[in-house]
Amino acid sequence: MHRLLRHIAWFFALAGGAVASGVALMVVVSIAGRALFAQPIQGDVELTQFGIALCISLCLPWCQLHGANIVVDFFTQRLPQRGVRALDGIGALLLALMCALLSLRTAAGAIAVSEAGETTMILGLPMGWSYLMLAPGLGLTALVALWQAQRLLRGLNAHVDGSAA
Repeated sequence: MHRLLRHIAWFFALAGGAVASGVALMVVVSIAGRALFAQPIQGDVELTQFGIALCISLCLPWCQLHGANIVVDFFTQRLPQRGVRALDGIGALLLALMCALLSLRTAAGAIAVSEAGETTMILGLPMGWSYLMLAPGLGLTALVALWQAQRLLRGLNAHVDGSAA
């Protein structure tokens, strides 16, 4: 299971990086167009918002898989490893539940705004698509966190680098 999650998360992270690179290039072109020709890319702010939200959603599974989230261990520094793993397992389970809920609600929101015909103000892009694109990354993050939770609660390592946190 770990290998499958790792491959899918890696693909998602590459896609997220490509989206972020595309957004960065678009912002540079828009700023240059504004400075040189008084003509920015129309809707650049809308596209940047959509792109960066998508990038974050796609990179979350890889981040979770590697344990790259911020960890505040002030209160758990002196706990035995078993206690830390149990708390981390509970945290991973809660993250899995939250991401699953966010994924489902994002998909439901996409359907609702699509049915309402909601579009962006400048470009008139359908808002449903931008919402719907966030659901897979959140869903995969939920699966990764669920996999980690079951490992941590069994006393095993949960991250690809071998760390327990």
